[in-house]
Amino acid sequence: MDANESVLRKKSYAFALRIVKLSRWLQDEKREFVLSRQLLRSGTAVGALIYEAEFAQSRADFINKLHIGLKEANEANYWLMLLHDAQYLNDRMFESIKPDADELVRLLVSSLKTLKTQS
Repeated sequence: MDANESVLRKKSYAFALRIVKLSRWLQDEKREFVLSRQLLRSGTAVGALIYEAEFAQSRADFINKLHIGLKEANEANYWLMLLHDAQYLNDRMFESIKPDADELVRLLVSSLKTLKTQS
């Protein structure tokens, strides 16, 4: 595992933990169950896929798992924007977590570009 993968593991886990807490808050305080579950699923899947990639069966499988993680990170971004625009998340909350989601997308894009150029 290289340094970039280690950063991805740490940041995706921290992001997933924030998503779990945010989802719980949305359900408990805002009584919002549908969008928060979508966010919970996609936001936690990112890290799960990154961790799963560690034991990929091949290089192609590794790249595929990271690519799916990228799709999940992008989807989590969508749910965050929708929750913000629907006024479930105030500006402060949104501006606190959105950079983390954006950073995961950037890190995954960078990792995938590096992996594909090494082929």
